[in-house]
Amino acid sequence: MVRFSQLIHPAREPAPVRAAATVLLLRDTPAGIEVLMTRRSATASFAPGAYVFPGGHIDAADEAAKRIATRRATQSRAQRTQAIAAIREAFEELGVLLAHRADGSPVSAEDIAAMDRNATAGTGFADQCAARGLVLASDQVFTFAHWITDRDLPKRFDVPFLVARMPEGQVPTADESEQFEPSWVRPADALARHAAGNFFMIFPTVRTLQRMAAYATVDAVLAACAPGGNGGTAEAPLWTSCPRAGLLKGEDVRYMESDAPYGELALVCPDGQVVHALDWQSEQPVALLKNVQRLTAPNPSAMTGPGTNTYIVGDAATGYLVIDPGPNDFDHIGRLWRATRGDIRMIVCTHSHADHSPGAAPLQALCKAKKPPILGLPSAPTARATARFTPERSLENGERLTLSGTTAEGEPIAHTLRVIHTPGHAANHLCLVLEEDGLLFSGDHILNGSTTVVDPPDGDMTAYLDSLDTLDVACAAGVVEFILPAHGYVIGFARNAIAHLKAHRLKREAKIAAAMQRLPEGTPEQWLPLAYDDVPERMWPVAARSLAAHVARIQKQQQQQQAGAR
Repeated sequence: MVRFSQLIHPAREPAPVRAAATVLLLRDTPAGIEVLMTRRSATASFAPGAYVFPGGHIDAADEAAKRIATRRATQSRAQRTQAIAAIREAFEELGVLLAHRADGSPVSAEDIAAMDRNATAGTGFADQCAARGLVLASDQVFTFAHWITDRDLPKRFDVPFLVARMPEGQVPTADESEQFEPSWVRPADALARHAAGNFFMIFPTVRTLQRMAAYATVDAVLAACAPGGNGGTAEAPLWTSCPRAGLLKGEDVRYMESDAPYGELALVCPDGQVVHALDWQSEQPVALLKNVQRLTAPNPSAMTGPGTNTYIVGDAATGYLVIDPGPNDFDHIGRLWRATRGDIRMIVCTHSHADHSPGAAPLQALCKAKKPPILGLPSAPTARATARFTPERSLENGERLTLSGTTAEGEPIAHTLRVIHTPGHAANHLCLVLEEDGLLFSGDHILNGSTTVVDPPDGDMTAYLDSLDTLDVACAAGVVEFILPAHGYVIGFARNAIAHLKAHRLKREAKIAAAMQRLPEGTPEQWLPLAYDDVPERMWPVAARSLAAHVARIQKQQQQQQAGAR
């Protein structure tokens, strides 16, 4: 866990969340699924003027209403209460009643017209239904998503986004106080109108409709939400998110956990402060913590993304350690020297590739008072001619590199980086764990937004996968929550990211093995379009390198199996 003393922005307590529920009422049309939306009042305290789905707070009466509500065997008590709240809100706001009589016959228009939609006046909603012999169809309401309002907002909710089929024969009518203009709209059309600026929606609504647009029918949506439909054995939302906001071109932009900037925002602004700029720039270092800065080299490309990240670890009291000084770029090296005021104690290269290590010697030469040692692992004979590197000292696996000093208040302070050998992307690749703050500097072994290339003979796929396991163990032991890659934003949920990456590599390997089995006399050039049919063709020359690494691994495994069978 990151030390509080290293956080840039003061800790604060986000507003508490309040339980709520909302429901997407769906219907099939020849043009596809439509969802019922309404426009919120312009004076509403939350999302004024936005187009939303009906919903609101979960009240104590919703729990009590279970006496007249149906239940699926796999539906939890909490899910049932949420469903009842959503049914009530849909009735109060739109006059839509998800209910039926005890014999299963549908609710009548006369019943709906006779009931009081204002829950705060007259007989309560559940009592009115019970008096008419109506049963709430909570077993027909499923959980699609789970949203928790962003930490930076003053009013926050913990709200499941539920789905249900619109009852036949009912016509929505807005209450004209909280909700206006009930509209049936295809998800894709709502998104297009929002993009055009004439159908305002808040972030969770937009992202939910983006997912909803992938389904062709209401049955398909409900099947995805049913037990087993999401890949598990129990009912669960298809995703859960508490978004975070950052600044891009000076504007607030929001992100889900699956979005590339999310981890960086979680590291820099853990309590949801909207202050961190996400724009890529190479002119000055970006402060991630008080003791960690990132300076991105001006070498963007298809292979490097926004550029190679150089990390500066330490502070004025301890001096600095530079990780991956990058290419031999005069301006980049000068900026590193100025950012550290020349007080560099060590320079570490995670591996020998041309966008990582060539800047080491020129940076060392600028530090005239005391030249910092250049550390790392020497390149193997298998390295390409453009990726040769010889450190002044080779780092041992498990070795600790320590920066230490005394703060202005006289307190001792230290930043300890533990070395982990991680061959795979390159034979001499290593990673570093900042032990006091639970950070993993992953070099090219783990990237944000893409998978790293494993290029034989210096790259080895079995070694790469084994090194992922090594990093997972290190993250578990060191409570590492964040990965700082050589390309891209900080990655959050470190162990999940590693597991996802390994699963992706093995899934790709299975596709390659299938291609090899389909064309047993084929060549890598013939297997490539079969195994990478989901990758743009312009990237196939790069993919061919990792394919070669997978093929070598598969063939070696086959040889071992054959030898064992003899």
